Amino acid sequence: MLRISKETNIGDGVYMHKQNSLEVLKTPKAGKIVAHWLMGILLLSFIVLFLPWQQNIRATGSVTAFSPSDRPQTVQTAIAGRIKEWRIKEGQFVSINDTILVLSEIKEKYFDPNLLMRLDEQLTSKSMSIQSKESKVNALNRQIASLQELLLLKTEQNRNKIIQKRLKVQSDSIAWEAAKIDALIAIRQLQGAQSMFDSGLVALVKLEKARSKKQQADSKKVAALNKYDAAKQELEIALLELNTVKAEIVGKLSKAASDRDATAADVYDGQASLSKLRNENTNMEIRSQQYFVLAPQDGYVVRALKSGIGETVKSGEAVVTIMPDKPAVAVELYVKAMDVPLLDTGRHVRLQFEGWPALQFSGWPSVAVGTFGGRVSVIDYVDSKAGKYRILIVPDWTTEEDDAEWPEKLRQGSGVFGWVMLDEVPIWFEIWRQLNGFPPTINDAPDGSASGGKSEKAKGVKK
Repeated sequence: MLRISKETNIGDGVYMHKQNSLEVLKTPKAGKIVAHWLMGILLLSFIVLFLPWQQNIRATGSVTAFSPSDRPQTVQTAIAGRIKEWRIKEGQFVSINDTILVLSEIKEKYFDPNLLMRLDEQLTSKSMSIQSKESKVNALNRQIASLQELLLLKTEQNRNKIIQKRLKVQSDSIAWEAAKIDALIAIRQLQGAQSMFDSGLVALVKLEKARSKKQQADSKKVAALNKYDAAKQELEIALLELNTVKAEIVGKLSKAASDRDATAADVYDGQASLSKLRNENTNMEIRSQQYFVLAPQDGYVVRALKSGIGETVKSGEAVVTIMPDKPAVAVELYVKAMDVPLLDTGRHVRLQFEGWPALQFSGWPSVAVGTFGGRVSVIDYVDSKAGKYRILIVPDWTTEEDDAEWPEKLRQGSGVFGWVMLDEVPIWFEIWRQLNGFPPTINDAPDGSASGGKSEKAKGVKK
């Protein structure tokens, strides 16, 4: 600026004026504090990025029982019938074999109140009938044995008789031969006596004697022949008698055997009928016990599925639901298919039950409040619903000494939120993974078992 007057210096005044403006425009103290806070928060956030974060798999499910026998069950009737009497109330505790309800019969086949007694009478009658037929079979067996002995005796007797007849035929044939020889001798003697008589050498008396001897010899010859023929006839009769006796006794044996077999067939039919009656009697005895529907185990009656008196139920129809007493509680969670390869049995799980307030820091389970510990016990091999896989969680108090036991008042079917704990990674890595949609990481591969075994949990950060 130009200096027109020596006394006045405008530049100095202007400079001083600028200095005063700068003093007026000072930074407020509150702004400095905010800046310091922002710097501190940024620094703290940067430090937090390197803190460990435990990865987890979130899942929802419900409370159930580990053993199928501990889960709610329905009690079915074994037979069809009409409800005669209820002996329980809903919510009541029942012990095993306690009577739940009583049924009455609806089938006309079983209306007779004395049906069991009638069946017992039929069994007794059929048993006595079988015993009588068995006695007849035994008698026929004895008769057959006697006929067989008689056949042997008659056969032996007739054979001896045949032998005698054959010997007699043989002796008579010899006698007949001897008689023929005597007749020839008598003829020669008669011829000699006739020649001598014709020559006058002997008297007529000798010729008459020779004629008499010849007549006697011829008579003996005829008698011997007749005797021989009679012996042969007797032999043939003896042979015929042997065959006749055999045929007669064999006929009696055949008839007795036929009667025995027919009676034995009646015995077998009777035994089959007896077995059928016994089966029917046993079934009726068991059916009479099925009129009382019993509790299969200790538990609480949850709901009566049938109501009133006189209502009919079908065979195998459920009549009441029972919740077993003191079940082995477990939790079933459903996880996505993409998370199943990361799971193995023995993995630690944090659980939050509906009705129990909790504050869960999934990345820092040690600072969680109101959650409960568990471990993976079973991993299903097939999906359960909507492409998700079921895992069963059982209580686990081995990971933390101060971990609380599961509440005693847990009821099956209650909702559950769960976090299956995986490996620890830095927070910056978890944020980067979430932003890119990558699955969690594990250092040790799962053992692939779904119902047993326990792999070591991975520790550290995967690089």
